[in-house]
Amino acid sequence: MDDRTDPDDLHTILSEQRRDLMAAKTLDSDLDMAFKLQMQEAMAASLALNPSLASSSSSRNSPPLSPPHDAILDLAATLMLEDVERFAQEWEDHERTVSEMMKTKEDLNRRIHDQKFAADLRDVPDDYWAKHGDYYERPYSADESSSSSSSTKAAAVETENLRLYCKGLVSEERVRDMKVVVAGAGVAICDPRDNLIFEARKNLEAVADGVVLSNEAAELEAIIEGLNKALTLDLKSVTFYCDDYMLYQYVTNRVRPGNSKVATLVNQVALLQRKFEYCSPSLVTRTDIKFALKVAREAIVSQITWRADSSNGKSLKETCVICFEETDVAEMFSIDGCLHRYCCSCMKQHVEVKFLNGMGAECPHEGCKNEVNIDSCAKFLAPKLVEAISQRIKESSIPVTDKVYCPNPRCSALMSKKEVLEYTKTTFVRAEQTGARRCMKCHYYFCINCKVPWHFNMTCYDYKRSHPYPHREDQLLNSLATKKLWRQCVKCNHMVELAEGCYHITCRCGYEFCYTCGAEWKNKKATCSCRIWDERNIIREQPRQAQPIIREQPRQAQPIIREQQRQVRRRQ
Repeated sequence: MDDRTDPDDLHTILSEQRRDLMAAKTLDSDLDMAFKLQMQEAMAASLALNPSLASSSSSRNSPPLSPPHDAILDLAATLMLEDVERFAQEWEDHERTVSEMMKTKEDLNRRIHDQKFAADLRDVPDDYWAKHGDYYERPYSADESSSSSSSTKAAAVETENLRLYCKGLVSEERVRDMKVVVAGAGVAICDPRDNLIFEARKNLEAVADGVVLSNEAAELEAIIEGLNKALTLDLKSVTFYCDDYMLYQYVTNRVRPGNSKVATLVNQVALLQRKFEYCSPSLVTRTDIKFALKVAREAIVSQITWRADSSNGKSLKETCVICFEETDVAEMFSIDGCLHRYCCSCMKQHVEVKFLNGMGAECPHEGCKNEVNIDSCAKFLAPKLVEAISQRIKESSIPVTDKVYCPNPRCSALMSKKEVLEYTKTTFVRAEQTGARRCMKCHYYFCINCKVPWHFNMTCYDYKRSHPYPHREDQLLNSLATKKLWRQCVKCNHMVELAEGCYHITCRCGYEFCYTCGAEWKNKKATCSCRIWDERNIIREQPRQAQPIIREQPRQAQPIIREQQRQVRRRQ
C-alpha cells in the first residue's frame, strides 16, 4: 500500500473489514447452531416413532451435524482476521517510526537554527549590541516547519554538512561455555561541532555459510547502514568518517578490493553516495569515532547477554573471558577506548598487579594496547589505591627536572614547575622573578629556590645568610649520605649511590658528572683528573668455593684476585 494513503481512510477500511469478518463469523456460527438444533429435533422425532432404530443408531457412528466445509470456512475467517490484525499492527508501527523520524528531523532543524543564530550573535558589533541587544531575537517557528513541504523541512538540514561516524566490529566472545563470533554496527550523526544528534545500532550476521564476516566487510556494512539512516532523515550533505586506512582507500577508489564480497559492498557505498548532493569520506583516528564505537560495542554486548533467574528476579548475564564466570552485566567493566569488557573482580587483580610491578595497566585483550583509565576504576578499587596510582601516573608524566614538591609537611603535593608558575601568576605579582610559588593543593606560599615557606620581604640571598644551617631533616639526610658515600646531582638534587661500575654517572635527569668530585662530564669526556673506575667496583667478588680455580689464573691477575680474597675475609 502506498505510504501516501490517508491514515484515517486506512483505519476506516481496516475497521470495516474487521467488523465484516466478525459479523460473517458470527452469522456462520448462528447458522451452524440452527442447523444442529434442527438435526437434533428431527432425530429425536424419528427415534420416538421407531424405537427399534435407537439400538442400531447407537452402534453406528452418528453423521456429522454440520457440512464438512463449515470448519474450513471458520478457519479461513480466523486467518483473515489475524491477517487484518497483523497488518493493522504493522501500520501502527510504521506510523510510530515515521513520527519518531519527524521528531528527529524537527530536533535537527532546531539545533541548526540555534547554532546559526549563535554564530550570528558572535558577529554582532558591540555598539549595536549595546543598543539593540535586548530586542535581538530570532525565534524558531515550529508551526511553519510542520506546515511546510518535505523539501522545505529539509532545507535547514541541506545547508549544513553533517558528520556521519560509522564503525563495524567483529569480535570473538564467550557465551557461557561456548565461543561465538558476533558482529555489530554503530552509527552516529553529529553536527559540525561534533554534538551528537542521532545514533543507531544494528546487529550484523557474523557467520554466513560457514564464512566469518571480515572486519572490512563489517566496516562497510556500518557505512551502508549510516548512509541509509542519513537518507531516511533527508540529509543532503554529509561527510562519513572511518578509522580504517585500507577501507578509506577502497571507498575513494584508490585501491580495488580483492575480495568479491568487499567489492560488492564498496559498490553499494558508491551507489548510496550518488543519492546525496554532497557525500565524501574522511579518515580519522579511533578516538574521533567514539560515539559510533560505543554504539557498535553495545550491539555486540546485546548479542552475548542473556536473562537468568537470580535472587532479584530476572537479570542480564554475561561471561567474563578471563575467569569464564557468568556475571551480571552491571558488574562488568568496560575499558575506555576499546570497550572490551571484563568482570570487576578480574580487572581489580589485573590493575593491582600491574601497579605493584610499577607498570601501567593496559587492556588484557590480546593485542590491545589501550591503557586503563584509573579514574574509571573507582568502581572496584579502593579510593586510597586510586589516589596512589593516579599520583604515580602523574609523577611519571612530569619530567624529572620539572618536578617540584610542596614543602608543607602536611601536603607534599607533586607539581610541575610550569603549572605552579602559571597558577601563582594569577595571585602573586612578579612571581617568576622572585621565586615565589603557591601550592595548587593547599594554597601554601613557598620559595622554589630555597624549598622553604615563602620569606616575605627577603630575597633568597638574604634568607640564606640569615639561615646558614640547614634544617634538622636535611642535616640527617646529609649525614646519611656522607656515611653511605652518596653523591648529589647538582642539577636535580637527587641522591645517587654507586653500586657497581665506573665513576661516570648519568643521573635520571640526564646530567652527567664524576662520582668522586662531582665535576660535570661534557661530550662523554671527564673535565677532572679523577680515576675513571675502581677495580673493586668493576670485578665482582667470587664465592669461596671458586678459590681452587682462582689459583690457576695467570700471574698478572693475581693482585686483583688477592684484593678480592681480602674483601671476602673482611665480610666473613
